[in-house]
Amino acid sequence: MDKNVEVNWIQSREASHSGSWYSDDPDVLSNQLSNWINTQQVPQCNSRLRAIISPHAGYSYSGSTAAFAYSAIDTSMVSRVIILGPSHHVYLPGCALSVAKQFQTPLGTLHNDTQFCTDLLTSHSDSFSVMNKRTDEAEHSIEMQMPYLAHIFGKTENTLDRVSFVCVMVGALSNSSEKRIGNIVAEWLNDSRNLLVISSDFCHWGNRFQFTTKCINGEEIYENIERLDRQGMQLIEAKDASGFSSYLSQTKNTICGRHPIALLLYAINTLGSSKFDVKFVQYRQSSKCRSQRDSSVSYASAIITSNPSNPPQ
Repeated sequence: MDKNVEVNWIQSREASHSGSWYSDDPDVLSNQLSNWINTQQVPQCNSRLRAIISPHAGYSYSGSTAAFAYSAIDTSMVSRVIILGPSHHVYLPGCALSVAKQFQTPLGTLHNDTQFCTDLLTSHSDSFSVMNKRTDEAEHSIEMQMPYLAHIFGKTENTLDRVSFVCVMVGALSNSSEKRIGNIVAEWLNDSRNLLVISSDFCHWGNRFQFTTKCINGEEIYENIERLDRQGMQLIEAKDASGFSSYLSQTKNTICGRHPIALLLYAINTLGSSKFDVKFVQYRQSSKCRSQRDSSVSYASAIITSNPSNPPQ
């Protein structure tokens, strides 16, 4: 048996984007999240929720979209939450774990599953490393999920202390790495005590993102963007990992969480696609682009459930 690696844990990851990307006032933030959750049509989950896909922009842009996914979570069924988010600021060929023992939010403290992380670093050192505090706190894709998690798990007494959280930054993985690490993620997905949170926005359109497309048949730009996004969303719902990879290669769509999504799809394929259902429950754009001077980012939420007639575990 491999000897456990030595991890230099830090005490806390601060809520570095509070006060800018979302409110740092607990009452304001809690009321905002409650209003979004209460006013969205809650997806009907007739089977066990195993994962969600949620956007990670500032809450004024994507918070209401994220509510469609978070409203589907039954906190009583979850013991560990694993957040997988893309890296926006550093190049990373594999995945990196946060080494903070605690994750601060305006709505409460989330506790890292340090033993889970240690075991992962020991068993899969070729795929997982650690990130330093500066890198951790600079990245928003994971942090933007934390206030929602603190809000929904904190509503029940002692739930925040009962549930542990793991933060995984997913780098610019090769297709072979996606398949290899997807096999590891399959182990997490197969454990019914876990909830996976896949953090991703969809198309980033406009000159400031260095990505534009050509419209066809007189469609508006925003219609073209939605058509492009929904092509990818259909492949995700079909659990088609290789098709999603080909789609990204062909269209170059700027889905920033493409690698975390790919890990989810390869994990599902490893366990058996028939064992899971994937359904997008909300889609919107930050603005409706009509000219080449415009720009927008797309947001989507999805729920991933186990098929009750053929569950993975």
